[in-house]
Amino acid sequence: MGKDCHLFYSAGLLTVVGTKIAGDLSEKYPAHLEVRGEMENQKVLNRWLVVIGAILIQLCLGAIYAWSVFTGKLKLPADEGGEYAFSATQTQWVFSAGLATFAFAMLYAGRLQAKIGPRKVAVIGGLVLGLGYVLGGFLGSTFIAQLLCIGIIGGAGIGLAYVVPIAVGVKWFPDKKGMITGLSVAGFGFGATIWVKLAGSWFGGLLNQVTLFGLPGVQSVFIIYGVVFAVLVLLGSAVMVNPPTGWKPKGWNPAGMSGNADAAVARDYTTLEMMAKPQYWGLLFMFIGSAMAGLMVIGCIRLFGTDSLVASGAAETKVQAGQIAGTAMAFYAILNGLGRIVWGTVSDTLGRKPSLILMCLFQGIIMLLFFSIGKSEWGLIIGACIIGFNFGGNFALFPAATADFFGNKNVGSNYPWVFLAYGIAGIAGPQIAGYFKDGAMGNVDAWKMPFIIAGIACLVACGLALMLRAPKTVEDGVAADTAVTKA
Repeated sequence: MGKDCHLFYSAGLLTVVGTKIAGDLSEKYPAHLEVRGEMENQKVLNRWLVVIGAILIQLCLGAIYAWSVFTGKLKLPADEGGEYAFSATQTQWVFSAGLATFAFAMLYAGRLQAKIGPRKVAVIGGLVLGLGYVLGGFLGSTFIAQLLCIGIIGGAGIGLAYVVPIAVGVKWFPDKKGMITGLSVAGFGFGATIWVKLAGSWFGGLLNQVTLFGLPGVQSVFIIYGVVFAVLVLLGSAVMVNPPTGWKPKGWNPAGMSGNADAAVARDYTTLEMMAKPQYWGLLFMFIGSAMAGLMVIGCIRLFGTDSLVASGAAETKVQAGQIAGTAMAFYAILNGLGRIVWGTVSDTLGRKPSLILMCLFQGIIMLLFFSIGKSEWGLIIGACIIGFNFGGNFALFPAATADFFGNKNVGSNYPWVFLAYGIAGIAGPQIAGYFKDGAMGNVDAWKMPFIIAGIACLVACGLALMLRAPKTVEDGVAADTAVTKA
């Protein structure tokens, strides 16, 4: 009964606080209260404020990438003092459920933000994410409860809020689509570092130091994170508004940029029109192959690092190996965020197609080598950095390519269908790794095959990128082939 009271009290408090903050933000930053900008005789929002709000939102949504910090305690056997005794596969199912729900919730969010506006969708996403973690804190003593609260509810909140900064950002920065998508989602990667370190090491690690309502460390951290996520997403949502109709950056003339293929698109496609094009399916399957590698490593890097370092003698104890793996995981998250900015910015100059080819090629090579180089401390850390850097590029290049091929206007509803690849890869990657790990009976060589599979998938994605061409469009009876990629 006490637990139920705490549950309903916290859930209600979170909702009341969230609603109050959202109301205050709406009064302080109404959708049309804007500072002087580039549109003559009209006040428009300073578009760089959108970037700040986007990063703040994404810092919280990146919590899903911090999942590995919890897996060690979740897997600890009962005879060693463990509270949960989950199997490796069960820990990966929570992670996979979050990724899949994230991807599918984006489909609804894309349509919803077109109807009620991006700010409201971001607010809803933040509240759902926060509520999922708070419920996971109070109810998460079993695998099923964590699967539902953290995986399903938390994942839904992430999916609802995630598309908003991308859709809004592309409209404010049609002249820098690669850069803005990279910046908009950079916080997703960087945020994981913050949540990993707070839970695992900063101030002694919240997992080791905090107990709320008599709950274990894992569940106590879920509650803290849930409240923080809800509040920060609500703050970032204040500037999630679309530009005025007809607005464009000063000096930007898309009609005069035929030489810059990434800057202009012949027309705006609806979702059904997009899905009828082979380019959509090419992007989808490329994304699956490329994302599977990074998601596999995110879900298992602490487990693989611990097994590999102990087996090779690079670490004397599991505790030491776990600390090294935690460092690798933190660097992975930092490079994940940095890769989004760098790959996105580079693609605005180099071109989307060459950037996709290089990213998939580099990722395929490092995944094939990761089992071998991960046997040493620096090899594990450097390998994680490279994988994280390339993985981050997916989230800048694929939304920008979607806007290039199918137009900026409907990117909020079109990109979630490309992003379905993330949900598929989120199930396949971690589950492949968990399957081989559980069947290995302690044999560290079991990690080799998952990395080989992921490496081959990335190389296949590279091959698809080589064949990528812009869709042909017929306008006014004249066939026009827009060159979205640079040769």
